[in-house]
Amino acid sequence: MRRKVTKVLKQSGVIPYREKDGKIEILLITTRDRQEWVIPKGGIVNGMTPPASAAKEAWEEAGVIGQVDDNELGTYKYRKRGKIYRVKMYLLPVERVSDYYPEADKRYRRWLDANQAIKLIKKDSLKRIFKGFLQAKVHSCASSL
Repeated sequence: MRRKVTKVLKQSGVIPYREKDGKIEILLITTRDRQEWVIPKGGIVNGMTPPASAAKEAWEEAGVIGQVDDNELGTYKYRKRGKIYRVKMYLLPVERVSDYYPEADKRYRRWLDANQAIKLIKKDSLKRIFKGFLQAKVHSCASSL
């Protein structure tokens, strides 16, 4: 008997962040049904690099603009409607926030202290990426003092 081979769909996403009063804040958005807090992510657009595609998703889903760091933070997998997705994650230091963006009427967004954001994220593999980012940020802030 042959096993069905499941194709893994490739996506990219960002952790949108800013430094405010010496602390790291992360922007989370809700899923379209506003049930869960997530990060901006989506399918990698043909002809675009994963970081460029992630920047596009950040604009469409969260209304934020910045220069995505090309260094991949890590990857995580999830299942949705019987499909498997692998998401390459990148950092997005937010430079501009717009009130008008494509999915403004479909999602909520919220700036949170990094530790609060980690608590709201449900997927453990994504939490690990967040924690790695936070440790690196704390270390780089401490070393610049």
